[in-house]
Amino acid sequence: MLSPNFFNTVFVFPILNLLMLLYKGFLTLNLPGAFGWSIISLTLLVRLVLHPFFRQQLETAKKIQDMKPHLDKLSHKHKSDPKKLQQEQLRLYQEAGINPASGCVFMIIQIPIFIALYNTLSLFLLNGGAGKIAASINKILYLPWLRITSPIDPWFFGFDLVLSPAKAKIWFYYLIPVVTAFLQYLQASVTTPPASTSAEITEKNKDGKEDNKEDFQKMMNTQMKFVFPLMIGWFSYSLPVGLSVYWNLFSVFSIVQYKKLKVKAKS
Repeated sequence: MLSPNFFNTVFVFPILNLLMLLYKGFLTLNLPGAFGWSIISLTLLVRLVLHPFFRQQLETAKKIQDMKPHLDKLSHKHKSDPKKLQQEQLRLYQEAGINPASGCVFMIIQIPIFIALYNTLSLFLLNGGAGKIAASINKILYLPWLRITSPIDPWFFGFDLVLSPAKAKIWFYYLIPVVTAFLQYLQASVTTPPASTSAEITEKNKDGKEDNKEDFQKMMNTQMKFVFPLMIGWFSYSLPVGLSVYWNLFSVFSIVQYKKLKVKAKS
């Protein structure tokens, strides 16, 4: 996992060094739960870096949602001419100053960062506080004073960040996957655009049967609201608590930022 390949050199090693820098800083301040605060601080810093892309994604999604009635009309009008439909949709996007592909930038950028965060935290959380691989970690730290010289204390507000709820088998650890699943549900509820209700357009195919284009969107919304939170909750149950800490912080940031942008758009 610590081999000097392209991904590790560009993503994992910098994040690992930043995590150790934060950890050493909190140790210097004699702050209890230094490693937990390091995870929180690292997550906040990464989220701040990604904020401009996240904001662009939300703004693009909001504009496309507002344009949906017009897009539905175009789909109905040019249903037999896909090329003309594509041209008219592109024209509508250009007039509104929208680049549909820009909404995917945040997703594309955050994927390697999420993987790097997971890999970085896994080095510590899945190896008993990095005790077994401290020597390997020390080799790729940029500065000598960042090196691990003593076991890392994984305790944070009564939780052992190295343990998973499945392994801990203590009742309050089981609250972690419940909170994680709830935050994912809440995030999906506030960020997933609702299906169109004002101009729900149905089309008829050659057999004369109705084909409601909203069905697919409703199905995807249902999966995002219920299936995905349950899946993330299961991961949170099976993986160390420390990984749930940064995942939940990302969820909280998404919810707060989306609501702030939504209020700003209405004002």
